[in-house]
This record gives sequence, structure tokens and C-alpha cells, in this order.
Amino acid sequence: MLLHIVARGRIGRSPEAELVDRYLKRINWPTRVTELPDTGGKVPPLDGAARLVLLDELGENLPSRALAARIGGWRDDGIRETRFMIGAADGFGDEERSQAQLLLSFGRATWPHMMARAMLAEQLWRSVSILANHPYHREG
Repeated sequence: MLLHIVARGRIGRSPEAELVDRYLKRINWPTRVTELPDTGGKVPPLDGAARLVLLDELGENLPSRALAARIGGWRDDGIRETRFMIGAADGFGDEERSQAQLLLSFGRATWPHMMARAMLAEQLWRSVSILANHPYHREG
């Protein structure tokens, strides 16, 4: 299954970009990052069988194992792409939220978009490692 991050804003060369690259390189599943300008730009078409996850302040604050289980379930159901959307500064509207299969939050704090992208990349690595029974994730 393809793990596809579609994010508003350009990350450029930065410590956050290094973190994103570091975690995505560890994932042995296909990954892709698509950057869009803050406004406009063409969002790649989404296959009807794909799953859409919006990073959103109104979303669920899932523990890592629960996120891994959700991703693993989609993979096991034959889903070919899970797309993770990171919006612009104003986030997503109600219409966009209604199209998502999951609204995901990284807590009640507001995070800069570049940090959210790095945190998402880490959580994707963590999810894949949990699903592979890799010892990276430790709870308790």
C-alpha cells in the first residue's frame, strides 16, 4: 500500500525536511510526498478505493497502535493508497472533512505545518514497524 503525504507549503532544505526524509527512508512500503502551494495547485486524483486521512485539529487523537491497526486493516482490505493531507494555515473546511475516512489530530496543541509533516512521517514509520513486529515501538 502506498503511503502518500500531500501537504500545503514547501518544506525546502530544513531540519524538518531531514526528519521527514529520515523516517520515510526507513519505511519498506511505497511512500510519496506531494507538495502543493499554500493556495491553488492541483491535488493528485484520488482512486476510489483509496483512504483519505486529514490532519485536523478536530480529529481523533489516536494512540500509535490504534493508528497502525487502522492502516493495517486498510492494507489487509486491499486498499492501494492511504493519502494523508496536511492543509494550509486555515486547515480544512467541512466539505473536505466530510470526504475523509479519518480525521487525525496530534493532540490539542497547534503545530507548525512542517513539524506536523515530520511527526506524521515518524508515526507512519512507527505504524509500519508495529505491523511488522519491529521493536522500535515501546509502550508503557
